[in-house]
Amino acid sequence: MEAKGDTTTPADRVFEALVANDYGQSDELIPVLAPALGQPGLERLKHRMIDLSNRPIAALAEEDRVKIGWSSSGPIYADEMAERSRVSTVRLALGEIADALGDVDAFIEQYEEDVCKMPKIAAQIARRLLSAGRAQEAWQTIEATEHRRRNSGWDWPDFEWEDARIDVLETLGRTDDAQAARWECFERALSSAHLRAYLKQLPDFHDVAGEKKALDHAQRSGNLLQALSFLVSWRAPDRAADLVLQRSDELDGDHYEILTRVAEALAGKHPLAATLVLRSMIDFSLRNSRSSRYRHAARHLLDCSSLSSAISDFGRFEPHDAYESRLRREHGRKSSFWSLIE
Repeated sequence: MEAKGDTTTPADRVFEALVANDYGQSDELIPVLAPALGQPGLERLKHRMIDLSNRPIAALAEEDRVKIGWSSSGPIYADEMAERSRVSTVRLALGEIADALGDVDAFIEQYEEDVCKMPKIAAQIARRLLSAGRAQEAWQTIEATEHRRRNSGWDWPDFEWEDARIDVLETLGRTDDAQAARWECFERALSSAHLRAYLKQLPDFHDVAGEKKALDHAQRSGNLLQALSFLVSWRAPDRAADLVLQRSDELDGDHYEILTRVAEALAGKHPLAATLVLRSMIDFSLRNSRSSRYRHAARHLLDCSSLSSAISDFGRFEPHDAYESRLRREHGRKSSFWSLIE
C-alpha cells in the first residue's frame, strides 16, 4: 500500500527506477509491469519520458567539464555520458511502452533514423509491422537496408534481418524468393537452421537431392573449421572424415572448442580422421609452448595411442609410434608435458 500522503503513482516509481538504472537492474521493468500499469499507467509513464526527452543535460563550459575516460575519438566527459544515458533511457522506454500499448507507429518513431543504418532495427520494425498486418510496409523497411547490407563488406549474414526478410517474403506469397534467401543463408554461413527450413519447403522426394547438394557445398567450403562443425552437427561423419583426410594440413589446432567435438564425433567409425584432428591440437600446444593446454594435449596423445589399435592403415600419415617418437625428439625438453604422459 502507498503511505498516507504519498501522491506518486506506480508509473512514477517505474520512471524513477528507469532514470536510476545505472547497472541495468531495471531493464525488464516495463515489460514485466505493463499489465499492472495498464493503459493509464503506461500513458503517464510515456508522458514523463517525453518530458525527460525535452530536458537535455545542460552544457558546461569547457573548463568545468570532467573527463572520465578516453575513446578512439578523444576524451569522454561526464556530461556527455549523462546525455547519452538520458537519450538511451528515453528511447528504450518509449519503445517498450509502444510495444506494451500495441502502437507500432510509436515504436517506429523511436528508431526511424536508424532503419537504413542498422539491419537489426529494420528487422525489429518489420516484425512489428507484420504482426500488425502491414506486410508491404514491412517489406519496404527491410528493403531500406538491403543496399547497405550487401555493400558492407561483411560476408556473414545478419540472421535477425535475414529471418525477418524471409518471413516477410512468405507473408507476401513470394515463396520462391523466401527459399532462395534460406539457401543463401546456408551457403554463406553453413547455417543448419536455414538448411532445415529450406529442405522442409521442398516438394516430396526432393529433399534427399537438396541435402546432397548442401553437403557437397559444405565439403567445398573454404572455411574448413566451419565445414567440419556443420558436418558434425548435421550428423554426416563420413563427409567430415573425408574432409579431414583431404585437408589435414589446414587444421588449426588453436580452435580446440570446435576440434574436440569433431574428434569425439569421428572416433567411433573414423579413428584415423579423429587422430589427425587430435594431433592438430597436440602440435599447436607444443609448438607454441601453451603450457596451460598441456594437460589436454597429453590426454589427446593418450587418445591417439588408444585409437591407433583400430587403424589398420595410416596411409600417407605417420603411424602413432613414429608420430610420438618425433614429438619426443622435437619437444623432449617440455618436461611438464611429458610428465603428464609418463
